[in-house]
Amino acid sequence: MTEALQTLQSTDVPVLAGTDHVELYVGNARQAAHYYRSAFGFDVVAYSGPETGVRDRASYVLEQDRVRLVVTAPLQPSGEIADHVRAHGDGVKAIALRVRDAAAAYEAALRRGAQGLQEPQTLSDEHGAVRMASIATFGDTVHRFVERDEYEGAHLPGYRAERVPGGGVGLHHIDHSVGNVELGRMDTWVEWYQSVFDFDVFQEFDEHDIATQYSALRSKVVRDPKTMITFPINEPAQGLKASQIQEYLDYYHGPGVQHIALHTDDIVSTVAEMRGRGVEFLSVPDTYYEDIATRVSEHGVTEDFDALRANHVLVDFEDRGYLLQIFTRPVADRPTLFYEVIQRRNGARGFGKGNFKALFEAIEREQAARGNL
Repeated sequence: MTEALQTLQSTDVPVLAGTDHVELYVGNARQAAHYYRSAFGFDVVAYSGPETGVRDRASYVLEQDRVRLVVTAPLQPSGEIADHVRAHGDGVKAIALRVRDAAAAYEAALRRGAQGLQEPQTLSDEHGAVRMASIATFGDTVHRFVERDEYEGAHLPGYRAERVPGGGVGLHHIDHSVGNVELGRMDTWVEWYQSVFDFDVFQEFDEHDIATQYSALRSKVVRDPKTMITFPINEPAQGLKASQIQEYLDYYHGPGVQHIALHTDDIVSTVAEMRGRGVEFLSVPDTYYEDIATRVSEHGVTEDFDALRANHVLVDFEDRGYLLQIFTRPVADRPTLFYEVIQRRNGARGFGKGNFKALFEAIEREQAARGNL
């Protein structure tokens, strides 16, 4: 292979620099912003709406360290945003990816099989210029390419700076975002991420790894080896009853983002603070902690065990470290979008395989209370 061909093949992919933001379409952006500020500790840092010249929507930008969420609501009963909320409820519309060159990333994605939704465009104001483009991924979700090296404003042109502090709870960055897709479609979307973005399949799990007596799922984790942007993709597996993935698909009316994992350096303090602010988490029985008590000491877990148990934090042990995690209940009335709080110790790289059964059983208790198991 010639050096020129090697260079072409290595650069002819969308070159990513990280996650820029995640945008949610919601029924009421002001109330959603208040919830994420008061419960999750996010600062409100920017606003867009009629007061900034935007007529069809209202958006609030929420920030905590490197996590940036945008909540957007429609101002009219029809249109893309209203249709999305009507079909899906509150949910993730866009996972925006930071790039150096939005046009190059967009063209590379199209050459590799992506469906273009918005051609590259430049938005500008007194703070500089932002170039953006977008492509379709599973369901109604999109990936937005954002090139902002020449922009110094609060978020994007059309937004004004705000500063309403939330106080923070110790969340630092997005660890991963999980997509739920229909039965038989997981491999299709895994292959899509491999083809379009050159992602690796980092880990995979089947119904033998993730199952209870009632339900199961299959999952593969795709990851950009350069930026560590990570997307586990789930599909339901056959079981005695409907799995949590099928329940999500039924209520979301199609594929979408199931949960976003937010990283903390001190999960006990973060979860205790979030509980105090009103966040509801899934709980696990005391028998879970009885089963792992000896392994906690064997693997050198430094967190206070009683504090982990009191806060229902799950612990998973790996050869190179251990993982601490906990999951919120759904953050809206539909049993769809929820959040994970995660901490990785000593190089842990997994997703809590050892906790899958306990997690599934906790979710199934919620499903049974809703009459959906």
